[in-house]
Amino acid sequence: MKVVILCGGFGTRIRDVADDIPKPMIPIGNLPIVWHIMKSYSAAGHKDFVLCLGYKSHAVKQFFLNYDIHGGDFTIALGAEKQITYHGEVRHDDWNVTLAETGLNAMTGARIKRIRKYLGDDENFLLTYGDGVSDVDLDALLAFHKSHGKILTVTGVHPPGRFGEIEHEGGRVQGFNEKSQTTSGMISGGYFVCRREIFDYLDDREDLVFEVGPVRALVAAGEMMVFEHHGFWQCMDTYRDWSLLRDLWDSGKAPWKSWE
Repeated sequence: MKVVILCGGFGTRIRDVADDIPKPMIPIGNLPIVWHIMKSYSAAGHKDFVLCLGYKSHAVKQFFLNYDIHGGDFTIALGAEKQITYHGEVRHDDWNVTLAETGLNAMTGARIKRIRKYLGDDENFLLTYGDGVSDVDLDALLAFHKSHGKILTVTGVHPPGRFGEIEHEGGRVQGFNEKSQTTSGMISGGYFVCRREIFDYLDDREDLVFEVGPVRALVAAGEMMVFEHHGFWQCMDTYRDWSLLRDLWDSGKAPWKSWE
């Protein structure tokens, strides 16, 4: 099953960490946060990725084009027949990564719409943001999604307010308020599962925000369910968020690390 990751936003609230790379490329440890997200999915057996690119997309492309050189030593013999010799352990991830240009100014709904051609005939696909990590049980999330037959499943989490509050009863989503300033319930942690019918709710308008028009239409149609996650979830929206994730990783206590 393919994993779609939204990697194209401007990330204006975290420019004080890094202004020369897009937010998904900001490192936690010595590797970008999007790598951590992909490793989590890969550990659960999902290794086919579609990255929706926009702002500073070249930085994401360069990372994957030069993937083997990150984090290791190598010797390069320059000349007409350039050769690279790697020293020690070389990172080998058996991933398939599609890097899709979805527009510099496109909003999330338009970005998802524009990668439809890369999903093939799959009935479902996974969807998340390129700036948040979690220890969500992806197998349980997918099983829940398949059990109810609705178009969209969102993972609900319990961090502080300022995100999109989910109102639900018996698992069925009844309201979705994007980036509420006060909340006492669950909020959207991303980590969606979508049936391909989701594209009936999307169009190619640059200003189409997935979390507003399409999601609210799905709620009104009774086609959205919430998977409750009571474990770790943290987005990287600010310098403070990045510092927290960095410190967890550096201390060897990163809750999202599900791989060896």
